[in-house]
Amino acid sequence: MENLIDVSSFSIPNPFKKKDKPLPFAIPNPFKKKDMKPLPIETLFKLPSLLPSWPQGEGFASGIIDLGGLQVCQLSTFSKVWATREGGPDNLGATFFEPSSVPDGFSLLGFYSQSNNRPLSGWVLAGKDAKKEGALKEPIDYTLVWSSQSLKIKQDGVGYIWLPTPPDGYKAVGHIVTSSPEKPALNKILCVRSDFTDSSENDAWIWGAGNDINVYSTIPSVRGIQAMGIPTGTFIAQTNGAAGSTLACLKNAKANKTALPNSNQVKALIQAYSPRIYFHPDENYFPSSVTWFFKNGALLYTKGQESNPVAINSTGSNLPSGGGNDGAYWIDLPIDDAEKERVKKGDLQDANAYLQVKPMFGATFTDIAVWIFYPFNGPAKAKVEFFDVYLGKVGEHVGDWEHVTLRISNFNGELKGVYFSQHNKGVWMDASELEFENGNKPVAYSSLHGHASYPKPGLVLLGNGNIGIRGDTAKGKIFLDTGEKFSVVNADYMGSVYEEPPWLNYARKWGPKLSYKIEDEIKSVDKVLPGKLQTKFDNFVWSLPKEVLGEDGPIGPKVKASWLGDEINLQN
Repeated sequence: MENLIDVSSFSIPNPFKKKDKPLPFAIPNPFKKKDMKPLPIETLFKLPSLLPSWPQGEGFASGIIDLGGLQVCQLSTFSKVWATREGGPDNLGATFFEPSSVPDGFSLLGFYSQSNNRPLSGWVLAGKDAKKEGALKEPIDYTLVWSSQSLKIKQDGVGYIWLPTPPDGYKAVGHIVTSSPEKPALNKILCVRSDFTDSSENDAWIWGAGNDINVYSTIPSVRGIQAMGIPTGTFIAQTNGAAGSTLACLKNAKANKTALPNSNQVKALIQAYSPRIYFHPDENYFPSSVTWFFKNGALLYTKGQESNPVAINSTGSNLPSGGGNDGAYWIDLPIDDAEKERVKKGDLQDANAYLQVKPMFGATFTDIAVWIFYPFNGPAKAKVEFFDVYLGKVGEHVGDWEHVTLRISNFNGELKGVYFSQHNKGVWMDASELEFENGNKPVAYSSLHGHASYPKPGLVLLGNGNIGIRGDTAKGKIFLDTGEKFSVVNADYMGSVYEEPPWLNYARKWGPKLSYKIEDEIKSVDKVLPGKLQTKFDNFVWSLPKEVLGEDGPIGPKVKASWLGDEINLQN
């Protein structure tokens, strides 16, 4: 029987937890030593619930995507080739796999590797020359990149990593791994014609042994809704501290977008994967809909006419459109103090999720950005070693836009990852690392007062050592199910199917820019700190970004960097 691991369609518990029973399917435990504890990768990941039957459409979730003559499919069944139990994230090693169960007519383009610190959940692409026009060719040779023969750590046998030598006009997009020193067969993996490739760069670190060898996942160098580069799911091995990539990624040569979901499929995706956002038990400032914010007294100010603010109508149609963030206009809370405090707290019952649906990675994936609006961002709280202190006005601002983004495979409609935005940065999490509730709905945690999104509850300290701004999250009783009330505000690839609300094209600030004496805020905190901590705290505050040291409202979703690009650590 074949030595197979299917990570997409199993329905059994972890088979490696009980040693007194035979395995219920035909895979030997790759780390079957009585003195070793099971590794996370020995658990095969699956979403909590089976995928639904998606509504009918042109090419979404059909299993195959045509890149303009080169067809690709996504493989998630693997045979283990070699593994190590040391090095890499959490010092648990990594495992290297050969993709298996390749459909008729398709060929391997590269092997798969993953760190051992999370459940096995990967995929790689296989290719087929649909038009028989030479989209794929065998390599003319292999170069041995690295061997583990002299590696002095725990490993399962010896591993050999090879780089294909492509013929002229072709590029290699993946490595091959063997457990013997003999060169692989030339037809083991194929190279790709150059017009179906694009440049790639290193992404996440998978494993390494000093400068001797480091293994990374790869990602297209240029990313965004118009970029056609496609990740292959393979890895790159670099030796002796080498920088840069010698492997290409794939490319959607004809910009074919038939695999993107239609409106009915988008609705089904939201019903399946809408995030559930939990608020801290001490949260005072909740989200609302934009309409509620406008109807409850939000005002538009014009520079030079500050004494004459204008009420904003419910759709925002009287907001200025076009232009840029030039300081000519801004939005603020009602003037009346009582109304101001009421609006600051938002209205969770009226909160609405605003969705942007966009193609990613040459239309082989769909990103659904789930935007949430908060009328007010509350004051920050700092941890100064053993002391917790509020920072006065530091961190406060009117109008707070936060989001999480779902990344969905257009091959089968499966959720592959979630991006959690965190002010001026964020983090991608693989689906295998997420918490789920109510089926396949990922859970996010909104930080106290700041509303940054995190995948797990607890404290995240934004600072150095034992001094920093607290990002407290907890699973309170109050949560927002973003699938209960949502609206798609943008899906450009569908043309005029969805109408953008007028407020989406407002490019100025959603809150005023106010200056205050930081020294006064620092002094109020210094009063409660022991003398030896005051200097440390003062230095920390002055190291904060300028946008934190002053009240300044954010710009809206459509003028943020991620709207047209990939999620990156430069959210503005």
